[in-house]
Amino acid sequence: MFKRKIPVAWLQLSREKARMLVAIAGIAFADVLMFLQLGIREALFDSAVQLHNSLEGEIVLVSSRYKALISLDPFSQRRLYQALGFTGVKSVHPIYLDFIPWKNPDNQETWNIYAIGFNPEEKVVNLPGVAENLTYLREPDTVLFDRGSRKEFGKIVDEFTANNQVTTELNNRKINVVGLFRLGTSFGINGNVITSDVNFLRLFGNNRRQQGLIDFGVIKLEPGADVNWVIANLKANLPNDVKVLSKQQLVTQEKNFWNTSTPVGFTFTLGAVIGFMVGAVIVYQILYSDVSDHLPEYATLKAMGFKNRYLLIIVFQEALILAAIGFIPGIAISQALYMITRQATLLPIMMTMDRAIFIFMLTTLMCSISATIAMRKLQAADPADIF
Repeated sequence: MFKRKIPVAWLQLSREKARMLVAIAGIAFADVLMFLQLGIREALFDSAVQLHNSLEGEIVLVSSRYKALISLDPFSQRRLYQALGFTGVKSVHPIYLDFIPWKNPDNQETWNIYAIGFNPEEKVVNLPGVAENLTYLREPDTVLFDRGSRKEFGKIVDEFTANNQVTTELNNRKINVVGLFRLGTSFGINGNVITSDVNFLRLFGNNRRQQGLIDFGVIKLEPGADVNWVIANLKANLPNDVKVLSKQQLVTQEKNFWNTSTPVGFTFTLGAVIGFMVGAVIVYQILYSDVSDHLPEYATLKAMGFKNRYLLIIVFQEALILAAIGFIPGIAISQALYMITRQATLLPIMMTMDRAIFIFMLTTLMCSISATIAMRKLQAADPADIF
């Protein structure tokens, strides 16, 4: 019978259980910090482009000064109808977007909600609950309410489920909620309603919305049409007061706006970096203390003929063991915090395999860097000095 060999690295770590638990707690804390920062950052980007991804078309026209959904600049719908005459274009669909005051029917407080208007006879967005309720929007002063809106707008979903209709005010005009759909909130938008293009213009009035100006122009192509060729043709022939973008380019521009033009993207990235640095310092302190405490044993091994390489591998193994063990509570706690954050903010924050693998790689790198720094003391150990 042969006993399984227990790695020296594990024996050294487990000998000081309190120190090992502190190291695991430190790594788990660093992992949680990185998971939360990167998770919220990704949720920011995902929530910002939910509407963009739902558009039923391959190409989108926007104003040349367009920056993001919360920073709109309308353009003439004539540009959209000009695009209809180009080869490969099947149909065009104008969309109106803007914030509008919503009165909470429960407490009469007013909050800005995001209004989306388009022709209900056309399939413009692919969102749960929209297609089956579009016919109701043919009636005047009717809207669909977003199930994912924040609670500040009232208990609309519960009331509609119970009574099949809710009456409130939009921009001081009485409206009826005639259906529900799901889009969700973002960092700049707390709730959404969908209405017809006619109702949209009626709600905003001539003072806030000049007729003939739109915010998005969705272009559907003929089957087999080359998207890039059509985009190039449109760019070459349409005036430069509009941008011609593929749907993916529009998504990329929106994400870039939040990442580079607002402090939010930088803040969460910095938070993840700080988490990495905190974890690295904690692991370094643990490994440095471990090396210092066992310096006589390391010196003895050196005197017996063991090379520096063997001793350095032991320290490196300790770092990898701590990374693997510390990652387990880190990802478990992060998953729980994701659920709490999702319920509290309604942001689409969730654990993904890619992020879990990325954070594990960062954890391994973090511990490896700490081990590399701690090894310097071990390399300097001289048996003659120790004894």
